[in-house]
Amino acid sequence: MSDETAIPVVGMLRPRWGDPARTAELPGAAAALAGDREAAAGVDPDTISPARSTVDVAVREDISAVVGADHVSDADAARVQHTRGYSTPDILRLRAGDADDAPDLVVYPGDHDEVVAILRVCSERRIAVVPFTGGTSVVGGLTPDRAGLAGVISLDLRRLDRVVEIDEISRTATLQAGLRGPAAEALLREKGWTIGHFPQSYEGAGIGGYAATRSAGQSSAGYGRFDEMVEGLVLATPRGTVELGTAPRSAAGPDLRQLVLGSEGVFGVITSVQIRIRPAPTARVFDAWRFASFAEGATALRRLAQDGPLPTVLRLSDEVETALNLADPAGAGSEASGPDDAGAGSGEGDGDGDGDGDGGGCLVVAGYEGAADEVARRRDAASSVLIDAGGGALGEGPGEAWRTGRFAGPYLRDPLLDAGVLVETLETVAFWSRLHDVRAAVTAALTDSLTASGTPPLIMCHVSHVYASGASLYFTVVAPFADDPLAQWGAAKVAANSAIRASGASITHHHAVGRDHRDAYHDEIGPLALDALRSVKASLDPDGVCNPGILL
Repeated sequence: MSDETAIPVVGMLRPRWGDPARTAELPGAAAALAGDREAAAGVDPDTISPARSTVDVAVREDISAVVGADHVSDADAARVQHTRGYSTPDILRLRAGDADDAPDLVVYPGDHDEVVAILRVCSERRIAVVPFTGGTSVVGGLTPDRAGLAGVISLDLRRLDRVVEIDEISRTATLQAGLRGPAAEALLREKGWTIGHFPQSYEGAGIGGYAATRSAGQSSAGYGRFDEMVEGLVLATPRGTVELGTAPRSAAGPDLRQLVLGSEGVFGVITSVQIRIRPAPTARVFDAWRFASFAEGATALRRLAQDGPLPTVLRLSDEVETALNLADPAGAGSEASGPDDAGAGSGEGDGDGDGDGDGGGCLVVAGYEGAADEVARRRDAASSVLIDAGGGALGEGPGEAWRTGRFAGPYLRDPLLDAGVLVETLETVAFWSRLHDVRAAVTAALTDSLTASGTPPLIMCHVSHVYASGASLYFTVVAPFADDPLAQWGAAKVAANSAIRASGASITHHHAVGRDHRDAYHDEIGPLALDALRSVKASLDPDGVCNPGILL
């Protein structure tokens, strides 16, 4: 019954997303923004030649002695395919033929011990090490600082791709970090289990990346964020191995698992995780609801988050996103910006449930997975809350349309960029009492910045993750290219970051910090906490070679 297990692990070819054989049509709502611009697909990545590797022969020989010469590459194609991540600025640079940030070598270790050995070699030789599982960072998390270093290697963990153990009594599984999301899910479903973690980067992301960035999947209301699933992990550092997670809960000092989760490779390389698993669902229903306003929809979501029952998936689109989705279920509102965790809902119908599609308002998608009787119980109880909160039932059609199309969103960015349309996302998380002020402030900041560039934007927002005390806000921004789209988005991003922090929200909910959020993150935690994290890095990575310049 699961579409997730039918999704293959694809060999993506940057700068485009996903399966090279799969294409997406330009959404109708975006065509007007493109105007009469001539389509331009960018430079063929096969023709890009990065600068000559700065890693000398002796270092390559030392690394080859660890992993074997066949698992070390300085080929242009391999280096280009490990250049930066999948943010729109990253992709625009590569589309223009700019591979200045390409690693000097790509190294493919085969096990944990090889990772430790490589880190030691690189520490001694002053070579930066960037962990790579899927390469789907949208915050500059794969572009380290080179200053004072002799080179950069991309440590591609694809050979660490096994399910090491399934403990059916404890309901945990130990997974190697290089295992990609679809492969992990398929292997577990063969035994009747699921992780339940489905970010929109699902086709491209890997287990190690989920842990290193505190990923949040679209089913987080029911299954939790990935960091909440982690019971234990193994970290390779230049100084040796750290193993964490003796038991599910412990009072033996601070929980150091939480120090490593979200650390983005700056303390070392996560090589495996022990995670909580659940029985694979046998029933699934996705409903859609319409609320008169975003505020009313948010109140309904808050009631469910605080008092229950929680659906497995619970999300709210604002008026703009709802209107675009209902006009074009496969199109502009489906998070066309990139491989992030949450695609906007798509559907049809109006608030009184007669399905004519012109009722305005805001769309809520509520999905339920599990055993049939448990799904029916939660669905009935949650539906009563949604009706009491003013929701109009739209039936299963729009909810099912969102579910089946949710991984198509990232494919929409390529035709938009081809047509000269800038599309990017950003997200935050705030307490319920601040949510609407944060949304207004960020929307105004983005609108003012992009309008000042002569490119008035289309801005959409949705709530994709809810908690008892707060919720995420996810913004999708679409605008025609200015003369310099990198500067255009750079100014808008700075304005949005400032608005987020001034509103008292966190700089990121699930995209992580990387380089793009680093200054705002430092402001968020303060200088004393930052010094403490730097002390941890100095202890585990004294020569500063682990993803330098990211996070810290």
